[in-house]
Formats: sequence, C-alpha cells, structure tokens
Amino acid sequence: MSDTSSCIFCKIIRGELPCTKVYESKELIAFMDINPMNKGHVLIVPRQHAETLFDLDNSIAEPVFRAMREIGRAIMIATGADGLNVIQNNGEAAWQQVPHVHWHLIPRFRGDGYKPWGQKKYDTLEEMQDLASCIQKQL
Repeated sequence: MSDTSSCIFCKIIRGELPCTKVYESKELIAFMDINPMNKGHVLIVPRQHAETLFDLDNSIAEPVFRAMREIGRAIMIATGADGLNVIQNNGEAAWQQVPHVHWHLIPRFRGDGYKPWGQKKYDTLEEMQDLASCIQKQL
C-alpha cells in the first residue's frame, strides 16, 4: 500500500491540490483529467485509498458503477462523442501511473486516431483450456 500523504489523488480528495470536479459523493470524486486522451476525459477516484482494484473494499463497487453510468452518459452528450472507453489499470505493467485505484472515462470519436491494443493467440486449444482451469482453481 502506498503512502496516502504523497498520493496525488489523496491530495486532490483532501483539497490540497486543485481539480475540476464534475461529480462527487461520499464514496468518490470525479474530475477532468489534466492530460486527456480526448477532451472530456474524466477520472473517477474512490475516496478510500487503495492501490488497485484488488485492494478496494467491495462496498465501493455499486457507487462507482452508478457514477460511471451517469457521468459516461453526460460526457457523451456534452462532447457529442460516438462512443466511450471505460479503462481501469492495475499495476505499473498495466500502465497504472498513479497508485490509487481509478477509472478513466474517455469520449471517443470516429477517426480520432486511437487504435486498440494488439492481440495474441494461444499456441493450442489445450493451452487456453489449461490456463482457464488454473484461473478457475484460484476463484
């Protein structure tokens, strides 16, 4: 767990750093990303400090999902977007830049130039089935 005193999102939540809020509740805050992928890019950040989704208390799931739906609709209407990405990264290897769990709501426009990530294939069907079995055993 990272130090909340140095966490940039914790500082925003405490009012120590400015942000342009679009929504807040007792569980979370949502504000404009200062380095947006597209204009209208919003971050949803739980007030509870947790580094990743796996560290977050289950009670936050419903409020975050509700906020995503409401804010996502509002972003699409306000920006005239053709679509919306909801992205959540866990760990540096997955491009998480701030060690405080958060979601990106990114308005998307036809022809905006962003491409989806590359895809890979399993060597065999058995390889995929074996990995599925390993994952199931961890549940």
